Amino acid sequence: MTAPLNSESGFTLVELILVIVITGILAVVPFAFIHRPIEGQLDVERRAALVDSAGATLLRMRRELRQALPNSVRLIDGGLGIEFLHTVAGGRYRAQGPGDILDLTQADDSFEVLGGLRAAPPAGSHAVIYNLASSGTQGNAYSGDNRAAIDAAGSSAGQIRLVSGTKFPRSSPARRVFIVSGPVCYRFEAGAILRYAGYGMGGGCPSSGGDILAADVASASFRYQAGTNWRAGLVTMELTLEREGERLTLLHQAHVVNAP
Repeated sequence: MTAPLNSESGFTLVELILVIVITGILAVVPFAFIHRPIEGQLDVERRAALVDSAGATLLRMRRELRQALPNSVRLIDGGLGIEFLHTVAGGRYRAQGPGDILDLTQADDSFEVLGGLRAAPPAGSHAVIYNLASSGTQGNAYSGDNRAAIDAAGSSAGQIRLVSGTKFPRSSPARRVFIVSGPVCYRFEAGAILRYAGYGMGGGCPSSGGDILAADVASASFRYQAGTNWRAGLVTMELTLEREGERLTLLHQAHVVNAP
């Protein structure tokens, strides 16, 4: 017997609920397996980004610290920052003739440099001889008793002309002269590592206008162990970066020359 033409068929409410429940289960099960690998991949990417940021910052600081004027490294802000005088060239000044010697018995405004000075010193640079300390007024290039401004236009490769006649108070046992471009400082502030340069020799590290080298910095510390007659100085830099729950600490060390 055939069904009437006007008969109706469909899902019952129970069947519809069962379909929804089964579909939900089928959707959740794959997600449970995929969620953890995706979350792990995101954690790895965040960790790698922190390593790159901290590593690049520490490598740059270490590279510049190796170019620091001997005995010019000093801690600032209780170890939250570090300051030093950046050298761009150097050599040995002529102490005996023939040639243009550096006369240490009176004010002198020019002298020859043997080795190292392959081009004219940059504008705004200074000549420093026998730097012994980063504080005080004796043998301290920050205070200026052993430092003289260079006349860049009048200088050339192998020849330094000073802006004015200067009597350097002490001779270097190795006849070394360093050309410094000015002070540089790194400081941890407001969750970042900032670099300052281009400020005055004796004014100290500025409090604004620095370039951000690393963000997301949770903490930072600098330590300096001064050199002795038988070993170089040692700077220890420790950075802790944190981003979206990921926390990473890196420590680098840099040896700095202390023979003036």
